[in-house]
Amino acid sequence: MGLRVIGAGFPRTGTTSLKAALERLLGAPCYHMRELFGRLDDAAVWRDAYAGVMPDWPRFLGEYAAGVDWPVSWFWRELSAAYPDALVLLSRRESSERWYRSMDQTVLEGARRLALGDFTGGRPPMVAHGTPEQARAMEEMMRAMFGGAFDDPLDRDKVIAAYERHLAEVRATVPAHRLLEWQPADGWQPLCAALGLPVPDEPFPHENTAAGMRDRINDLGAR
Repeated sequence: MGLRVIGAGFPRTGTTSLKAALERLLGAPCYHMRELFGRLDDAAVWRDAYAGVMPDWPRFLGEYAAGVDWPVSWFWRELSAAYPDALVLLSRRESSERWYRSMDQTVLEGARRLALGDFTGGRPPMVAHGTPEQARAMEEMMRAMFGGAFDDPLDRDKVIAAYERHLAEVRATVPAHRLLEWQPADGWQPLCAALGLPVPDEPFPHENTAAGMRDRINDLGAR
Protein backbone atom coordinates (compact mmCIF):
# COMPACT_ATOMS: atom_id res chain seq x y z
CA MET A 1 0.00 0.00 0.00
CA GLY A 2 2.59 2.57 1.09
CA LEU A 3 2.19 5.53 3.39
CA ARG A 4 0.39 8.52 1.92
CA VAL A 5 0.63 10.58 5.09
CA ILE A 6 3.53 10.71 7.55
CA GLY A 7 2.69 12.38 10.84
CA ALA A 8 5.50 14.46 12.27
CA GLY A 9 3.69 15.92 15.28
CA PHE A 10 4.25 15.23 18.95
CA PRO A 11 1.56 13.51 21.03
CA ARG A 12 -1.33 15.65 22.31
CA THR A 13 -1.63 17.52 19.00
CA GLY A 14 -4.87 15.88 17.94
CA THR A 15 -3.24 12.68 16.75
CA THR A 16 -6.07 10.37 17.85
CA SER A 17 -8.54 12.52 15.97
CA LEU A 18 -6.20 12.52 12.98
CA LYS A 19 -6.04 8.74 13.06
CA ALA A 20 -9.83 8.52 12.79
CA ALA A 21 -9.99 11.24 10.15
CA LEU A 22 -7.26 9.78 7.96
CA GLU A 23 -8.77 6.31 8.14
CA ARG A 24 -12.06 7.82 6.98
CA LEU A 25 -10.39 9.71 4.12
CA LEU A 26 -7.98 7.03 2.93
CA GLY A 27 -10.05 3.94 3.62
CA ALA A 28 -7.12 2.17 5.26
CA PRO A 29 -5.53 1.90 8.73
CA CYS A 30 -3.44 4.68 10.26
CA TYR A 31 -0.62 3.64 12.62
CA HIS A 32 -0.76 5.30 16.04
CA MET A 33 0.65 4.50 19.47
CA ARG A 34 -2.60 2.71 20.18
CA GLU A 35 -1.70 0.12 17.54
CA LEU A 36 0.91 -1.26 19.91
CA PHE A 37 -1.78 -2.52 22.27
CA GLY A 38 -2.83 -5.01 19.61
CA ARG A 39 0.62 -5.52 18.04
CA LEU A 40 2.88 -6.00 21.04
CA ASP A 41 5.65 -7.54 18.95
CA ASP A 42 6.03 -4.17 17.22
CA ALA A 43 7.60 -2.76 20.38
CA ALA A 44 10.84 -4.64 19.71
CA VAL A 45 10.94 -3.27 16.15
CA TRP A 46 10.51 0.31 17.36
CA ARG A 47 13.03 -0.22 20.17
CA ASP A 48 15.61 -1.35 17.64
CA ALA A 49 14.78 1.61 15.40
CA TYR A 50 15.51 3.97 18.29
CA ALA A 51 18.89 2.22 18.54
CA GLY A 52 19.52 2.91 14.85
CA VAL A 53 18.45 -0.42 13.34
CA MET A 54 15.67 0.54 10.95
CA PRO A 55 13.08 -1.97 9.79
CA ASP A 56 12.08 -2.62 6.22
CA TRP A 57 9.46 0.13 6.35
CA PRO A 58 7.28 -1.05 3.43
CA ARG A 59 7.15 -4.53 4.91
CA PHE A 60 6.64 -3.41 8.51
CA LEU A 61 3.97 -0.79 7.73
CA GLY A 62 2.62 -2.44 4.61
CA GLU A 63 -1.04 -2.45 5.63
CA TYR A 64 -1.08 1.23 6.65
CA ALA A 65 -1.84 4.28 4.52
CA ALA A 66 -0.80 6.77 7.20
CA GLY A 67 0.93 7.06 10.53
CA VAL A 68 0.67 9.69 13.27
CA ASP A 69 1.79 10.09 16.89
CA TRP A 70 4.81 8.45 18.47
CA PRO A 71 6.58 6.21 17.64
CA VAL A 72 5.85 6.86 13.93
CA SER A 73 6.33 10.62 14.15
CA TRP A 74 9.72 10.21 15.81
CA PHE A 75 10.99 8.74 12.53
CA TRP A 76 9.57 11.39 10.21
CA ARG A 77 12.96 11.90 8.57
CA GLU A 78 13.49 8.22 7.77
CA LEU A 79 9.90 7.70 6.67
CA SER A 80 9.79 10.79 4.48
CA ALA A 81 12.89 9.46 2.70
CA ALA A 82 11.36 5.97 2.37
CA TYR A 83 8.10 7.42 1.01
CA PRO A 84 9.14 10.45 -1.07
CA ASP A 85 5.63 11.08 -2.38
CA ALA A 86 3.94 11.09 1.02
CA LEU A 87 2.54 14.19 2.67
CA VAL A 88 4.35 15.16 5.88
CA LEU A 89 1.73 16.28 8.39
CA LEU A 90 3.01 18.46 11.21
CA SER A 91 0.25 18.55 13.81
CA ARG A 92 0.58 21.11 16.57
CA ARG A 93 -1.44 22.99 19.16
CA GLU A 94 -2.47 26.64 19.14
CA SER A 95 0.42 27.50 21.45
CA SER A 96 3.32 25.79 23.14
CA GLU A 97 1.77 26.54 26.53
CA ARG A 98 -1.53 24.89 25.61
CA TRP A 99 0.33 21.84 24.29
CA TYR A 100 2.35 21.59 27.49
CA ARG A 101 -0.75 21.76 29.69
CA SER A 102 -2.26 18.85 27.78
CA MET A 103 0.98 16.85 27.89
CA ASP A 104 1.50 17.59 31.57
CA GLN A 105 -1.84 16.03 32.45
CA THR A 106 -1.38 12.91 30.32
CA VAL A 107 1.72 11.70 28.47
CA LEU A 108 4.25 13.35 30.78
CA GLU A 109 2.61 11.70 33.77
CA GLY A 110 3.50 8.36 32.23
CA ALA A 111 7.01 9.57 31.36
CA ARG A 112 7.66 10.70 34.91
CA ARG A 113 6.40 7.47 36.39
CA LEU A 114 8.58 5.58 33.94
CA ALA A 115 11.63 7.64 34.88
CA LEU A 116 10.99 7.18 38.59
CA GLY A 117 9.91 3.55 38.39
CA ASP A 118 6.82 4.48 40.41
CA PHE A 119 3.93 2.35 39.16
CA THR A 120 1.02 0.59 40.75
CA GLY A 121 1.66 -3.11 40.37
CA GLY A 122 5.35 -2.65 39.56
CA ARG A 123 5.07 -2.10 35.79
CA PRO A 124 4.78 1.13 33.82
CA PRO A 125 1.68 1.96 31.78
CA MET A 126 1.31 0.09 28.48
CA VAL A 127 3.68 -2.72 29.52
CA ALA A 128 1.44 -4.32 32.13
CA HIS A 129 0.26 -7.05 29.78
CA GLY A 130 1.74 -9.43 27.22
CA THR A 131 4.66 -11.80 27.58
CA PRO A 132 7.70 -10.83 29.66
CA GLU A 133 9.68 -10.34 26.44
CA GLN A 134 7.01 -8.06 24.98
CA ALA A 135 6.75 -6.09 28.21
CA ARG A 136 10.53 -5.65 28.35
CA ALA A 137 10.67 -4.47 24.74
CA MET A 138 7.82 -2.03 25.35
CA GLU A 139 9.50 -0.58 28.41
CA GLU A 140 12.83 -0.26 26.59
CA MET A 141 11.08 1.40 23.66
CA MET A 142 9.30 3.87 25.93
CA ARG A 143 12.49 4.75 27.78
CA ALA A 144 14.27 5.40 24.48
CA MET A 145 11.32 7.42 23.20
CA PHE A 146 10.93 9.69 26.22
CA GLY A 147 14.67 9.93 26.81
CA GLY A 148 15.25 11.00 23.24
CA ALA A 149 12.50 13.60 23.32
CA PHE A 150 13.05 15.25 26.70
CA ASP A 151 16.21 15.85 28.68
CA ASP A 152 14.06 16.04 31.79
CA PRO A 153 10.30 15.38 31.76
CA LEU A 154 10.09 17.15 35.13
CA ASP A 155 11.43 20.43 33.71
CA ARG A 156 8.63 22.45 32.08
CA ASP A 157 10.93 24.80 30.18
CA LYS A 158 13.01 21.98 28.74
CA VAL A 159 9.92 20.10 27.61
CA ILE A 160 8.51 23.17 25.87
CA ALA A 161 11.89 23.90 24.30
CA ALA A 162 12.02 20.34 22.91
CA TYR A 163 8.57 20.76 21.37
CA GLU A 164 9.44 24.10 19.78
CA ARG A 165 12.77 22.77 18.54
CA HIS A 166 10.99 19.85 16.91
CA LEU A 167 8.53 22.12 15.10
CA ALA A 168 11.42 24.24 13.82
CA GLU A 169 13.36 21.21 12.59
CA VAL A 170 10.44 19.84 10.60
CA ARG A 171 9.67 23.23 9.07
CA ALA A 172 13.30 23.75 8.11
CA THR A 173 13.72 20.28 6.61
CA VAL A 174 10.56 19.32 4.73
CA PRO A 175 9.99 21.07 1.38
CA ALA A 176 6.97 23.35 1.40
CA HIS A 177 5.12 21.31 -1.23
CA ARG A 178 5.23 18.23 1.02
CA LEU A 179 4.48 19.86 4.36
CA LEU A 180 1.09 20.52 5.91
CA GLU A 181 0.86 22.19 9.30
CA TRP A 182 -2.39 21.36 11.06
CA GLN A 183 -4.06 21.94 14.41
CA PRO A 184 -7.24 20.39 15.78
CA ALA A 185 -9.42 23.42 15.08
CA ASP A 186 -8.56 23.19 11.36
CA GLY A 187 -10.73 20.12 10.83
CA TRP A 188 -11.20 18.45 7.46
CA GLN A 189 -10.48 21.18 4.94
CA PRO A 190 -6.65 21.44 5.01
CA LEU A 191 -6.28 17.65 5.04
CA CYS A 192 -8.64 17.17 2.12
CA ALA A 193 -7.08 19.99 0.11
CA ALA A 194 -3.57 18.57 0.60
CA LEU A 195 -4.69 15.05 -0.35
CA GLY A 196 -6.95 16.11 -3.21
CA LEU A 197 -10.00 14.55 -1.60
CA PRO A 198 -13.54 15.84 -1.05
CA VAL A 199 -14.51 17.08 2.40
CA PRO A 200 -16.76 14.51 4.11
CA ASP A 201 -20.29 15.57 4.92
CA GLU A 202 -19.87 14.77 8.61
CA PRO A 203 -18.31 16.39 11.68
CA PHE A 204 -14.57 16.08 12.11
CA PRO A 205 -13.79 13.50 14.81
CA HIS A 206 -12.52 15.07 18.02
CA GLU A 207 -11.31 12.27 20.27
CA ASN A 208 -9.05 11.44 23.20
CA THR A 209 -9.68 14.12 25.80
CA ALA A 210 -7.08 14.67 28.49
CA ALA A 211 -9.40 13.19 31.12
CA GLY A 212 -9.99 10.07 29.05
CA MET A 213 -6.29 9.57 28.45
CA ARG A 214 -5.48 9.97 32.16
CA ASP A 215 -8.02 7.26 32.92
CA ARG A 216 -6.39 4.91 30.40
CA ILE A 217 -2.89 5.55 31.78
CA ASN A 218 -4.09 4.84 35.33
CA ASP A 219 -5.98 1.75 34.24
CA LEU A 220 -3.02 0.31 32.35
CA GLY A 221 -0.65 1.01 35.22
CA ALA A 222 -2.94 -0.79 37.64
CA ARG A 223 -3.21 -4.04 35.67
